[in-house]
Amino acid sequence: MTSENKMGVMPVNKLILSMSIPMMLSMLVQALYNVVDSMFVAQVSENALTAVSLAFPAQNLMIAVATGTGVGVNAALSRSLGEKNYERANRIASNALFLAAVSYIAFALFGLFFARQYFLLQTDIPEIVECGTVYLQICTICSFGLFGEIAFEKLMQSTGKTFYSMIIQGTGAILNIIFDPILIFGLFGFPRLEVAGAAAATVFGQILAMLLGFVLNQAKNHEITVKLKGFLPEMEIIGHIYSVGIPSIIMASIGSVMTFGLNKILIAFSSTATAVFGVYFKLQSFVFMPVFGLNNGTVPIIAYNFGASRPDRIVETLKLAIVYAVSIMLAGLAVFQLIPDRLLMIFNASDHMLTIGVPALRCISISFLFAGYCIVCSSLFQALGHGMLSLWVSVFRQLVVLLPAAFIFSKLGGLQSVWLAFPLAEIFSLAFSTFFLRYIYKKEIMPLKRQAA
Repeated sequence: MTSENKMGVMPVNKLILSMSIPMMLSMLVQALYNVVDSMFVAQVSENALTAVSLAFPAQNLMIAVATGTGVGVNAALSRSLGEKNYERANRIASNALFLAAVSYIAFALFGLFFARQYFLLQTDIPEIVECGTVYLQICTICSFGLFGEIAFEKLMQSTGKTFYSMIIQGTGAILNIIFDPILIFGLFGFPRLEVAGAAAATVFGQILAMLLGFVLNQAKNHEITVKLKGFLPEMEIIGHIYSVGIPSIIMASIGSVMTFGLNKILIAFSSTATAVFGVYFKLQSFVFMPVFGLNNGTVPIIAYNFGASRPDRIVETLKLAIVYAVSIMLAGLAVFQLIPDRLLMIFNASDHMLTIGVPALRCISISFLFAGYCIVCSSLFQALGHGMLSLWVSVFRQLVVLLPAAFIFSKLGGLQSVWLAFPLAEIFSLAFSTFFLRYIYKKEIMPLKRQAA
C-alpha cells in the first residue's frame, strides 16, 4: 500500500492513453450494441423503432443515476487514494454499492407502476404504447444488473484499473449483441419476442456483466476492500459522493428531459421524425462514447493529482484531453457530413426517413465542433469537486437554449429548422465552459502552483 499509484508517477500522455483507451474501446462496443439493438428492432417495424426511441429518455435516466453516482464515487475514491487515506476509500466503496441498490429499487417501482403512463404522455398510437410499455418494464424491473455493473466498473476506474472496466462493460455489450437477434426473431429454438426480446437481451448482458464485475473486483482490485458485513450507510460519505454525483445525475437527467420534450415536438410532425431523432442518438454514440471514455479516464487522474497537490500534471492532463476530444469530434463530423444516407440505411430507412434524416444529421453534427472541448471542461469541474458548474452549463445548453429554440424553430420554419437548435445550443455551451474553466483555474489550480513554487 505504500507504493505510489501510477496516476501520480506515469508520464501524463501515456497515463491518459492507458486509462482512457480501454474505456473508449468498451464504450465503442456499447455504442455498437446501441446501434445493433435498434437495427434489429427496425426490422420488426418503424413503430417498434419509435417505441424504443420514446423509451430512451427513461433508460437514459437510469444510466444517468448510475453513472452520475459513479462520477461522485470516482472523484471521492481517487482523491482519498491520492491522500493515502485507504480506510476512507474502503468505506466509500461500500457506500457506493449501497447507493446502487437503492437506485435499482426506485427504478423497478417506476417500471412496475408507471411505464404505460409514461408512453401515454407521448403518444396514443396503440402499437407504440404496447411495445414501449413491455420494453421499458423489462429494462427497469431487471435493472439491478445495470446498477451493479456500473458500480463495479467505477470502483475499477477509481484505482486506475480501466482495463478491467473495459472487460466488464465489453462483455455485457457483446452478450447483448449476440442475444439481440436470437430473442427478437426467435432463432435456435427460442421464441420470437420482438421488442421484448431486445429488452431481455439488454438485461441479460447487464446481469452477467455485473457478476463478472464482482468477481474481478474481488480478485484484482486490491487497493480497496468492500466490507458489507455489519455495513451501515454513512451520511457524511454519501453526502460527499453526491456533492459531485447529484450535479452529474441532474446534468445527465436533463438530457432525458430534453429528449422527452424534443420527442413531443417531433411526433407532432410524424412518428418518422421521432424515429430519425432516435436513430441520430444511436449513431452519435459512436462519436460521443469515445469522448466519454476519455472523460472517464481523465477524471480519476485529475482527482488523484489534485489530492496529491500536483498542478502541473492536472494542467497537462487537461490540455492533452482537449486535443484528443476535439480530434475525435472532428472525425465524427466528417462522417456525418459525407455519408448521412448510408448511416440511416443501417436502420432500414424508408425514402421518407431519408428525406427527413439526411439534412437532420448534417445539421445536428455541426455541434460536434464544440462538444469535445465542453465535455473535457466538464470532467475537470467534476474531478475537482465543482460538479455544479457542469450542471449549470448543461441546464443552460439543453433547457434554456436547445429545447425552447427547437420549439420556436418548429413553429417558424417547420421540421428541418428544428435541427438548428443543436449547434446554436453548443455555441452557448462553449462560451459558458470557457468562462467556468478560467474561474476554476484561478480558484483551484493557481493556489497549488503557488504552493509548489
